[in-house]
Amino acid sequence: MLHKGRILPPALYRYDDLHIDDVIRTAQQIVTTKHIDNFAELTGDYFAIHMDRKAAHAKGFPDRVAHGLLVLSLVDGLKNQAEARLDAIASLGWTWHFQKPVFAGDSLQVMLRVSQKRSTGKDDRGIVTFEGLVWNQHDVCVQTGTNELMMVR
Repeated sequence: MLHKGRILPPALYRYDDLHIDDVIRTAQQIVTTKHIDNFAELTGDYFAIHMDRKAAHAKGFPDRVAHGLLVLSLVDGLKNQAEARLDAIASLGWTWHFQKPVFAGDSLQVMLRVSQKRSTGKDDRGIVTFEGLVWNQHDVCVQTGTNELMMVR
């Protein structure tokens, strides 16, 4: 459950500052058609439901659908801009699920909960696993997953 821990106040957090169930809550981000268009141009992913409203309608969507990986990229940006900042070294990977479609105009917010911590072979770093939840302005969960982050101790 993501909501059971303390929500971290603004500060810079190292590995040793974090405890299991600590939570980072981000600001909101509105997804725009410009985001969708720029992401398609950057990645070459011009799949029709992302680029064409009629194609999206034909597949049962009310409007163009934001790329799932665009939303994940926004999640990482929101994490890095949160007031509770992480003294990170590197992201080690994501296990992520696209639960519901995201459309231009949707406002997204992210909650990240510390679910695991482990030491490494180096005394100056540790690995934290964050369980993430992304929801929209209708309080609908649109993406979930985990991120492993190598952090400064």
